[in-house]
Amino acid sequence: MSETPSSEQKDKSPEGIVGRANNDGAQLFRQWYQDLSGVAEAGGTAAYVFVMGSLNEILKTFDLPVVFPEINSLQTAVRRVAHEYLDEAEDYGYSPDICGYVKADVAVQLRGGEHPMGQIPKPSMAVLTNACNTYIKWAEIWERMYEIPIFTLDVPGTREAGGQTWAGDRDFENDRRYVEAQLRELITLCEEVTGKEFDIDKLRQVLANANGISVGWKKVLDLNRSRPSVFNALTDGTIYLGVANGFRGTEAGARYFAELATEMEYKSSHGIGTLTDEKYRLIFVGVPCYPIFRRFNELFSEWGGTFVNSTYLWFASGGTNRGFEYDVARPIESLAEGVLVGVRDAMDSMFHQDRMLVDMLDEFHIDGIIYHPIKSCRTVSTGLADSRRYLSERHDVPSLFIESDMMDRRVVSEAQMKNRVDAFFEGLASRRQRQKAMV
Repeated sequence: MSETPSSEQKDKSPEGIVGRANNDGAQLFRQWYQDLSGVAEAGGTAAYVFVMGSLNEILKTFDLPVVFPEINSLQTAVRRVAHEYLDEAEDYGYSPDICGYVKADVAVQLRGGEHPMGQIPKPSMAVLTNACNTYIKWAEIWERMYEIPIFTLDVPGTREAGGQTWAGDRDFENDRRYVEAQLRELITLCEEVTGKEFDIDKLRQVLANANGISVGWKKVLDLNRSRPSVFNALTDGTIYLGVANGFRGTEAGARYFAELATEMEYKSSHGIGTLTDEKYRLIFVGVPCYPIFRRFNELFSEWGGTFVNSTYLWFASGGTNRGFEYDVARPIESLAEGVLVGVRDAMDSMFHQDRMLVDMLDEFHIDGIIYHPIKSCRTVSTGLADSRRYLSERHDVPSLFIESDMMDRRVVSEAQMKNRVDAFFEGLASRRQRQKAMV
């Protein structure tokens, strides 16, 4: 099945609105790497951050270029050169069993920043949260390599399933003040690293831009309740994530998501789907199979299956998906609240995803769930089998458990995956026939 609009659909679209977001997103992403290359070539440095709690809002206030090593690593896999980077890191001494993102980044550093998308500048500092246990050890690698300051933001997570607290609750306010105190420490560190004085009015503007991204992203996710779905959460969604992370807090990012929401509203109101013949609506759980990224999706789209949502769009957006809006009248306090809510939600979408999936089943008219545990990331993959069993015991929804990796093509077997996927869809087809016969 084609994933692009038909010629008839394109003719209906004013000024090529359908498909605009993917093209513009790709162009923004290329420009982002060009800018990083310019920084590296000029001998400049950047802040290294992670998608779950990047603190881009504060870093942009200091005009610090921002590098996302996770994004750099997955780009090597999408461009089918990850094996070269993984081999180099393993030859250097890193185990085949650890995170593929880490090893690819180590090779990028060993190569002096050489990357398929351009030149990656060296770090002047690194910012991380406790959302992923690997973040802490990963940042220590840069600390040893470059002797740079490392800032770790400790974000309190959900204490118990279903036990989240919110603004006004005593526990939430204690957590928010705890995060706020750390943000003020980060501001001091940024002043020391950049030699610039903190400008709270500039932070207000950055937060206003970030609000535009959050509001647009939440609207786009909600619009995929439409039948047919207006975007593919696995392929298109990865483009949107790149912009949400790399351009968070910028005017370009806010403008992009406003236009993205407009495009998706148009597609929804005109019945234009990501597939010309949508037959099955799926949720994806885990991290994508980047070594065969497009082909992996085709294994499903060829059967008329499309991914209408995913846990990846939640945790890899660092909480942007919630649509949280900062109060620019109290910028630091509100930023602390947003970081607490967003990063906590990102952690919940990894560790308590079964509860989030239940909410999606009816809202998004789900026909099946695809669980994708991977060798490289135990943080995301641990517990997926238990989550699958929990849902199958309590909800009548078919699921597929299919293993591969986000980086290492040595453990990706397209033929085996195709057999599993084909059998899954054959089961869905038989199930649908039985349901029709019972009506």
